[in-house]
Amino acid sequence: MSGGDPAPARKLLDLARLAEGSGVDSIWVGDSLTAKPRLEPLSVLAAIAAVTTRARLGTAVLLGALRHPVLLAQAAATVDLMSEGRLTLAMGVGGAFTPAQQAEWANAGVDRARRATRLAEVVAVSKRLWAGETVSFHGKHFDLDGVAIGFRPSQRPSIPVLLACHAGEGRARQYRRAAELADGMISITDSPAAFGEVRKRVLDEVGRLGRDPAVFRSTYYMTVNLNHDAAAAAAESDRWIKAYYGLNFWGDRWGPFGSPASVAERVMEYARAGADGVILRFASFEQETQLHRFRNEVLPSLRKR
Repeated sequence: MSGGDPAPARKLLDLARLAEGSGVDSIWVGDSLTAKPRLEPLSVLAAIAAVTTRARLGTAVLLGALRHPVLLAQAAATVDLMSEGRLTLAMGVGGAFTPAQQAEWANAGVDRARRATRLAEVVAVSKRLWAGETVSFHGKHFDLDGVAIGFRPSQRPSIPVLLACHAGEGRARQYRRAAELADGMISITDSPAAFGEVRKRVLDEVGRLGRDPAVFRSTYYMTVNLNHDAAAAAAESDRWIKAYYGLNFWGDRWGPFGSPASVAERVMEYARAGADGVILRFASFEQETQLHRFRNEVLPSLRKR
């Protein structure tokens, strides 16, 4: 979007149809309220559900702490029913690196310093509502007495939730939160080796809680640019990331930017590190061109491995 005028919204549906027709397993949309102007993700996924039949649908990642759990539970259950059980909600605590991100929390009336505990309550309450419970809940952020949404999503016991987990000091709380509340983890900025180590730590927590690590999902979210001219790919990616985030905070932790072969190999590195799903986001102003390159030059290579 530019100057408040969105690109033709139906273009998103055309891209979704093209993606599913190319044989991808899933289609994902991002989230922001005011920091990065974009369409509301669950509304977009409901529209995509109407023009696709097979690909799973997901958010990568939803800023769950911006939502009220009852409203989120109702909206997500609606999308899951409309898609006949294809929804996954990947959620994260979200950032507050830039003035626009900091204002986003204020615009939603949420204390950004407490967004992690708020996210935990959102997930806990939503899962109970999706399970068909009448929920009474008295937490730090939400106070509910006898609340039910009156219907259940298609998936049982509930819509799958992935929670963001990353490498680094002081992240143990992330790992415990995912192990306790989620059906899987998602990471966006870690190397394959770091992703594998984080996955191991999260699965250790899953086991300690008496849950089955074998059914806990591990997903990686890559940001790439497909171009045989690696310098051009890197330059466009840097422009796109700065336009989107306001700064290129993660630098060389994105990527790879360059040949389809290098992207395919990196996907396999994450698979070997334990990822059972890899999401690709194109850091490009030519999304359809990137999708065609992915379909023609990356997917065939992956299918041979």
